[in-house]
Amino acid sequence: MGAFASGKHAFGLSDRSGFRYRIKDMRKEWNGSLVGKDEYEEKHPQLTPPRVPTDPEAIRNARPDRTETAVPNILPLNAFTVTASSTTISVNEPNHGRSSDDTVRFRDVTSIGNILGSVIISASGFTITKTDDNNYTFNSGSTSTITQKGGGGIASAGPVTITN
Repeated sequence: MGAFASGKHAFGLSDRSGFRYRIKDMRKEWNGSLVGKDEYEEKHPQLTPPRVPTDPEAIRNARPDRTETAVPNILPLNAFTVTASSTTISVNEPNHGRSSDDTVRFRDVTSIGNILGSVIISASGFTITKTDDNNYTFNSGSTSTITQKGGGGIASAGPVTITN
C-alpha cells in the first residue's frame, strides 16, 4: 500500500461545513470530526464531569471500643476523718463519681485514731453513703475513741477486685 498524500496539493472537506481546506490545516475534534482551523471547537468541560473519588468507609487498623478496667484512685493526704464514739468514717475523695450503696475497697491505709488500718483494709470492701461529689461515709464496725483526720498519703480507694 502506498503513502498518504501530504503535499501542497492535498485537500480535504470539512465534516461540519463541507468547505475545502488544506489537509495540513485541518484538525480532528473530540468527536472524531475533521474540520478546518476556523471551525475547530474544543470539548465542553460539562461533557466530561470531574471524577469524584469514592467515599472511604473502612478504617485501617480499626480497633473496637473497649471498657476500661476499674482502677483504684489515690486519696489526698488525711482523707479519712473519724469522730469519737462513732463507727462512721468520712472519706474525702475529690470527684469520686460514686453513688450511695457502691462498694469501695481501701488499700494502704494507716491507722486513724484507735482504728487500725487493717480494719479499713477489708477484702470485701465497705458499702458507702454519698455525702457530696467529694465526700462519702461508711461504717467501719469499730468505734473510735478520738476525733482525728489521717489515713496516710498512699491510701487508695477503688473497686473490690482489680483485674490486670
